[in-house]
Amino acid sequence: MTRSVADIIAALGTGIHVDGAWRDAADGKTFPVVNPATGQSVATIADGGTADADAAIETAGRVQPGWAAVPARERAEILRRAHELLVERTEELALLMTTEMGKPLGDARGEVAYGAEFFRWFSEEACRIRGDARRSPDGKTRLMVTHEPVGPCILVTPWNFPLAMATRKIGPAIAAGCTMVFKPAGLTPLTSLYLVEVLREAGLPDGVLNVVCTTDAGGVVEPWIDSGIARKLSFTGSTPVGRKLLEQCSRGVLRTSMELGGNAPFVVCSDADMDVAVDAAMAAKMRNMGEACTAANRILVHRSVLDEFARRLTERMAALRVGDGTADGTDVGPLVEEKAVAKVVDLVDDAVGRGARVLCGGERGDGPGYFYPPTVLTDVAADSGLMSTEIFGPVAALVPFDDDDEAVRLANDTEFGLVSFVMTESLDRAMTMSERLQAGMVGINTGVVSNPAAPFGGIKQSGLGREGGLSGIEEFVETKLTAIPVR
Repeated sequence: MTRSVADIIAALGTGIHVDGAWRDAADGKTFPVVNPATGQSVATIADGGTADADAAIETAGRVQPGWAAVPARERAEILRRAHELLVERTEELALLMTTEMGKPLGDARGEVAYGAEFFRWFSEEACRIRGDARRSPDGKTRLMVTHEPVGPCILVTPWNFPLAMATRKIGPAIAAGCTMVFKPAGLTPLTSLYLVEVLREAGLPDGVLNVVCTTDAGGVVEPWIDSGIARKLSFTGSTPVGRKLLEQCSRGVLRTSMELGGNAPFVVCSDADMDVAVDAAMAAKMRNMGEACTAANRILVHRSVLDEFARRLTERMAALRVGDGTADGTDVGPLVEEKAVAKVVDLVDDAVGRGARVLCGGERGDGPGYFYPPTVLTDVAADSGLMSTEIFGPVAALVPFDDDDEAVRLANDTEFGLVSFVMTESLDRAMTMSERLQAGMVGINTGVVSNPAAPFGGIKQSGLGREGGLSGIEEFVETKLTAIPVR
């Protein structure tokens, strides 16, 4: 039987977990966790500082040699057990996630399945870290290439996918044999605390995963970077913060993985199947209420099909039911905080002021919670703020184009390059567009590209490195050459 959310929260740790034990913040500080559907606090947890950060990274450094020596099969079994526990507890995790983040329960259940799959995927990869052995071309040296854990890792996750972004980083770190210090997002820490308990129950040894929740990210993460103990940082978040962290990591030459901002174009070609295109647009735009770095930010539609596409998309968007994510029938929950709503309001008002027409939505309603209605805009001017800024909300901005060259030019006219989407029935056009689009990922006739078995990441200002797939574990190992003369 699923416990109530109050009972789930009451059973969680304090917010700081070091060397296998929960503790209060060293200075006794706490901070509230707010339900965005009501604006009311649902929990109070420890607000970590520099002293807590120091204790966490020192533990990770001390435990690293022993953890690296644990056989790969044992690490794999821990991940497999954790996967099974997450699946078993889907309802509790979904309820907790919806309460602190806002997404409807159906979306939250989907995230549990997606996030748990990273643990299963990396449980299988743990035993497949490959090497190489051969003679040098001149025959004089035996060359043996092996891979070792990179060492203690700093993991920093965002608020929008509080389970999946954690498992996508923790999974490969465990598989590779790395200890971790982990800072969850301050807006949505409860799901991460639940995950820690799951990993403990699955058998993860004390000190391998150390967690510090905080409202002072810089006061925790920068000491980790400068500790001389950490050897890698994996960060998912905004591009400005990512740039700052890269500068800090350069001081100690830390390895980095950066999954940063996006400005995804969604291209609807003249030959697109309208049923497929509208379904894909709904998925690409409305997953997580649009609060996703992969969300379709600019919907570029061939002028010959613009009216039909706009009509059908507007009908679908206007039919969505907005409300508390825990309520039956809710399609769209609240945004995560008041600042998020204010940003969407400003971007929509700016676009309308520059000539955009509102086909549905467009105005925030009254009442508690951080809600904004599903909105479709057309005739969006190129200089509108939402053409260059991640909306991170349920707003679809439609822009016409006349040929493929113009579509590619508009799509690539951004400093970001995370994902692009293309709707077409032509295989040749699909492949050509994919080759021309400047993005780390391209979705053809689909609005979702994320898959634990595939590499996730972008180019340009959207980041460095890849998570998931065969590449995911490579980010957490170092390559070593052992050269032996032939005698």
